[in-house]
Amino acid sequence: MRVAALYDIHGNLPALESVLSELQHLAIDQVVVGGDVLSGPMQDECLKKLRALSVPVHYLMGNSDREVIAMLHGDENKKLPPYALDMLRWSARHLEPEHDEWIATWPKTVTLQIPQIGKVLFCHATPRDDNEIFTSRTDEARLLPVFARVNADVVVCGHTHMQFDRMIGKTRVINAGSVGMPFGSASADWLLLGPDADLRHTCYDRERARQRVAEVGFPNPPEFDIMSPPAAAQMLELYSKAELKS
Repeated sequence: MRVAALYDIHGNLPALESVLSELQHLAIDQVVVGGDVLSGPMQDECLKKLRALSVPVHYLMGNSDREVIAMLHGDENKKLPPYALDMLRWSARHLEPEHDEWIATWPKTVTLQIPQIGKVLFCHATPRDDNEIFTSRTDEARLLPVFARVNADVVVCGHTHMQFDRMIGKTRVINAGSVGMPFGSASADWLLLGPDADLRHTCYDRERARQRVAEVGFPNPPEFDIMSPPAAAQMLELYSKAELKS
């Protein structure tokens, strides 16, 4: 069995289209959408593309998905910075009603048994929280309590938009990266599972994508422009100050 894990799409339809096109040639059996299809410039179009897939698709709730749904129902997170609130408000206003109730049902984790890999638990950030931050550099001692009670051979996560594959205690933890806005990569990043774990990078026409995104009017702040994301080194520095705190 081969499973594609697509995380942190953030409404980047051109990036998603490029990955889905590649999947057609890889005999994929199932897809896991690991959270944060929202918020982003073409979020509804991304949802429709995913719902049209002919293979089983499992969806997870990401922190951005959760915040958009909450805002749609009048529960605005005042702790977020102004630029984040602007993006969430835009996403809530433009989310089609048919997607609201459906997204609200997405679970926090999904577990699949994948031959030659074992029992795989998919979560957005960590198994206990959809907004916790850790990276390839986070000290293992700090992470052991987070994964100590996980009943799985492998944990697949996302959230930080940076791929890695590392051991935490006896658990293999793989970050699938981000389809829509990977930090330090000019491609659409994702994970292919089966028979092993393959961190994938799908190239696409970013200039054409930039034009399509600009036409929508999504309020991208310059420092987190979906088509010009921050460098990996910059984000690792930022993440080092927020590890396991937010």
